[in-house]
Amino acid sequence: MPIFTYEAVDNKGKKIKAEVEATSQADAMGKVQAQGLFPTNVQQKQADAAKGAAAATKKKGLKLGGGVSQKQLTQFTVQLSILQDAGLPIVRSLKILTEQMKPCALKGIVAQVAEDVESGSSLSEAMSKHPKAFDRLYVNMVKAGEAGGVLDTILQRLAVYMEKAQALKRKVVGASIYPASVITIAVLIVSGILIWVIPQFKVVFEDLGAELPIPTMLLLKLSDFLVAFWWLLPGVPFVFYVGYRMMVKNKGGRIALDKFKLHMPLFGDIIKKSVISRFCRTLGTLISSGVPILEALSIVKNAVGNEVIANAVQVVHDSIREGESIAEPLAQTKVFDDIVINMIDVGEETGELDKMLIKVADNYDDEVDAAVGALMSIMEPAMIIGMGLTIGFIVVALFLPLVSLINSMK
Repeated sequence: MPIFTYEAVDNKGKKIKAEVEATSQADAMGKVQAQGLFPTNVQQKQADAAKGAAAATKKKGLKLGGGVSQKQLTQFTVQLSILQDAGLPIVRSLKILTEQMKPCALKGIVAQVAEDVESGSSLSEAMSKHPKAFDRLYVNMVKAGEAGGVLDTILQRLAVYMEKAQALKRKVVGASIYPASVITIAVLIVSGILIWVIPQFKVVFEDLGAELPIPTMLLLKLSDFLVAFWWLLPGVPFVFYVGYRMMVKNKGGRIALDKFKLHMPLFGDIIKKSVISRFCRTLGTLISSGVPILEALSIVKNAVGNEVIANAVQVVHDSIREGESIAEPLAQTKVFDDIVINMIDVGEETGELDKMLIKVADNYDDEVDAAVGALMSIMEPAMIIGMGLTIGFIVVALFLPLVSLINSMK
């Protein structure tokens, strides 16, 4: 039987701390009251609470392992904010959401969070036990909402933040997928022509004994290389992937890679604006939720997803700890645009830093949206022209010897 620790007072007002065995928290409170005591706090012991939650989760067939997708977490946050705004108790809200979820990792985690909260833990404490689902940003915002008694409002802000972040991520990923897929298909088609079609023409040229022009010789050399080493083609993406993973594991490599991302042709501007937007929205959301500025900057540093920006945030964090403002050290990093610095400076002067940061994030989201649209309109004809030039080179290189042969026959 589970063991509960309780704090109570007797008829004389004397405080008593002890333990009692009971089937549930309500049963424990009843047993304490039966002793003539008035319970002020009843909680299940941590070890028993964990075992109970795990047993309940296993009984219900819920999964605790596996990853939690951001889409699922965003939907959960939106629904929880709606239930809290309607005035439902937090435990009941969590149980309602658990029952309506399909079997997944998040379902088991939310069930365990509900068990912990029902046992006396705060929502933020219960969520902090599951860092794979609820990161520091999430837990700290919930904690700030509990402290200020505005959990429903904080959850609404968190839901809006997560929806905006997901929308921005979809735009950037969408801008990358289209050209990557088209280029991959084009490379496969051209490789197929060079491996299977060009060798047939090579036999014809050898039989004719014609002198081959330079473009044709280059094409045949490339075809011979691919025919001999075709097995290297599948290995190229693997080599790039391994090299990328090795760079990511090294801090210097991560900094170099992230710096290249911010300055790479075509995509660099989009990536930079999306990272700055994430920085501004995350910081603005945390500050508006009541999270202290130093704690907020520490969270933002781990949330921006770019080592160059993260190092700049660390410089700002250290400067604020020494008594400086945000705008001045942020300008010294020479990473952020002037408009961002000026807006933050105005926000600090007017005392509305959180609102200014959200405005900057909204503005950059619009700019990313426009930049993605412009990039798509440029890349589509550029890829068509590139494919045309490639096929045109192959055709010209194949027919030049035939033209020379016809002229010599005349």
